[in-house]
Amino acid sequence: MRILSGIQPSGRLHLGNYFGAMKPQIELHHEHDCFYFVANYHALTSLTDGDAMREYSLEVAMAFLSLGLDPQKAILFRQSDVPEVTELAWILSCITPMGLLERCVSFKDKIERGLSPNHGLFAYPVLQAADILIYRPHGVPVGQDQKQHVEVTQDIQGKFNHRYGEVFVRPEPLIREEVAVVPGVDGQKMSKSYDNTIELFGKEKQVRKRIMSMVTDSTPVEDPKDPAKCNVFALLKLFADADERCQWEDRYRSGGMGYGEAKKRLFELFMEHLGPARQRYEQLTANPDEVEAILADGGRRARAVAQATMEDVRKACGIITART
Repeated sequence: MRILSGIQPSGRLHLGNYFGAMKPQIELHHEHDCFYFVANYHALTSLTDGDAMREYSLEVAMAFLSLGLDPQKAILFRQSDVPEVTELAWILSCITPMGLLERCVSFKDKIERGLSPNHGLFAYPVLQAADILIYRPHGVPVGQDQKQHVEVTQDIQGKFNHRYGEVFVRPEPLIREEVAVVPGVDGQKMSKSYDNTIELFGKEKQVRKRIMSMVTDSTPVEDPKDPAKCNVFALLKLFADADERCQWEDRYRSGGMGYGEAKKRLFELFMEHLGPARQRYEQLTANPDEVEAILADGGRRARAVAQATMEDVRKACGIITART
């Protein structure tokens, strides 16, 4: 099965990115034909600092490689290394109804969070559809809250194929039955927008400080506590094995344990689980040319697929280009 997914380089990567997207994506690439891209064109809707864009884009690539992605098994590339995707986005714009875009909840959510209602933000689903359709994948891994993105792509794919013929494959959302709930240090969903993240590759002192500052209730040490209502336990159980999870649940319910103990163990598990990846990340940081070479190779491989698709698209639409 061919699978396509991307991550925006819009800020420092954190545990929400890891458990919500990168970890399952890396697991998939061992068994499927995977295309993973750094979505830098998409990040332009919220990131306007060019230096930060370059830095965060490289960080996403280094993170994938540090966490175990094999660039020989999966194609890792920058969105901007495949310019055909923006050409396809325009063509798809010409068959996408305004009403379809107006119903997209992501646009409304971002406006409510204070982002400027520019055309890029409004037309984001069309570029996303182009990202997906140009590689003709069968599946797109998403969370339940992102299912609409793939459904919009399916609508656009259906309209194009109805008008021009069977050019695109219908992609299906790959929704995991168990989706990790990753709270931030304040208890809300972990997000750069809320400034409540724990960075994957932050300095050790910084990570420890963020974990130890996690919000908890005021239950006394000696009293029983409900692990299901504790943000610290919600993160701890993502790292711990089944036996340790059960032990911590018992300790919570028995009383006599302070939240500080759970926070210290969470920090230990963070370092145990991500320590090797953090070391690899430091190595890649010192050798950016290695990462650039991998991205360049991935870009060439991805672009070859995109160019073949665009030949079919132009032919179907009657778009003529000079042969060189």
